[in-house]
Amino acid sequence: MDITINTPALLFPAISLIMLAYTNRFLALSSRIRQLHDKYTADNEQKQIIHGQIKNLRYRLKLIKNMQALGVTTFLGSLLCMYFIYIEHFEIARWIFAGSLLLFAASLALSLLEIQLSTKALELELSDMEGLEDPTVLQYLKKKFDRDKD
Repeated sequence: MDITINTPALLFPAISLIMLAYTNRFLALSSRIRQLHDKYTADNEQKQIIHGQIKNLRYRLKLIKNMQALGVTTFLGSLLCMYFIYIEHFEIARWIFAGSLLLFAASLALSLLEIQLSTKALELELSDMEGLEDPTVLQYLKKKFDRDKD
């Protein structure tokens, strides 16, 4: 496979957009943590729910930090790959580019895990409300179509 200087450059827009999304998630989480911390110190009735939420958010912050680190490392790897292409060391460039792709994939995998945990946090938020059973997708669709028939 031939690799040109444009090949790693193709990752730049994707990495930039992903990093922006990660930063937005980080800012939203840090704001929510501050709110929950204030609520935790003021409210004795819901301390158990708030404690669970803060624990979940702390883990998600660690994930986002690692997602960002992998994204930045991917970006640096792409730049390094371009340098080795420039000095015509194509075999090293191929290996660095392959590593960058693997780091990017790992960052996206952590992102998927963080999204799964964010739904868990929302479930904790709603845990004190009765009658909010979580239907399966099939149950939801059946209910939706049954309603549309009426």
